[in-house]
Amino acid sequence: MMTKIFFTDLDNTLLTREKQVSPLTFYALKKWTSAGHKLVLCSGRALDSVAYVRESLKLHFPNMYLIGCNGGEIYDCETNTQLLRVSLPYETVMEVFAIARKCGVYVQTYSDTHILTETEGPELAYYRRAVHTPYVITDNIMAYLDKEPCKCLAIGLDDPEQLEVFCKTVQSRLGDQLSVLYSTPRYIELFPASSGKGIGLQWLCNYLHIPVSRSLAAGDELNDISMLEAAGVGIAMENAREAVKKTADIITQEDNDHDGLVPILEQAMRE
Repeated sequence: MMTKIFFTDLDNTLLTREKQVSPLTFYALKKWTSAGHKLVLCSGRALDSVAYVRESLKLHFPNMYLIGCNGGEIYDCETNTQLLRVSLPYETVMEVFAIARKCGVYVQTYSDTHILTETEGPELAYYRRAVHTPYVITDNIMAYLDKEPCKCLAIGLDDPEQLEVFCKTVQSRLGDQLSVLYSTPRYIELFPASSGKGIGLQWLCNYLHIPVSRSLAAGDELNDISMLEAAGVGIAMENAREAVKKTADIITQEDNDHDGLVPILEQAMRE
């Protein structure tokens, strides 16, 4: 058998709206990994949150890897080791926070164990509905960073124009250092330009000596596009943004709430 590797986004792709994996999709993942193929949970979430999803949903399959922070962190579940970490310089993080303050936009970054932000408000509460990472409110972010973080996240709940102004300001000032992409209409991901889900896919395929042509990747949002473009087969969910669908090789017949990935995986196992 020629090993294949499946990279899947979490929210609105593998997970339902209730942040669950349906029984049928769970069984498809079990069959996939039991056949010797690799499974990679690939998210914009920080690595600890991706690991929490795996543990809470009991996705304890063989041949599993985790990718967090849009490709900035790669983890081997079998050996419990971090394989790759790509971080943001401290000064870049501080500049992002300064721009956010000027634009009136909420922003957060991450240590290995906590969300770090300057203000506690509805944005943080909204984020933590699904992500249960503990947090620290501080006006001295640097004091809680024992190493350079892998990403920042800006959140805008009520004013998309304000969020877009922030996005364009960061791109104009730090565009050579940062990738600045929406992961939902309310979230802007800020991570190293040398990172990204597509780069993470290529790195892990090379590390595992699996041809990229034997990779599949599924997603629904703008930060998934690089991964779909890099993969041998790019899969857009039926519920994906139109820009994502335009880059995909396949669009699922059903959405994330109706086991859209199952027929794709079953077909890939037969080929």
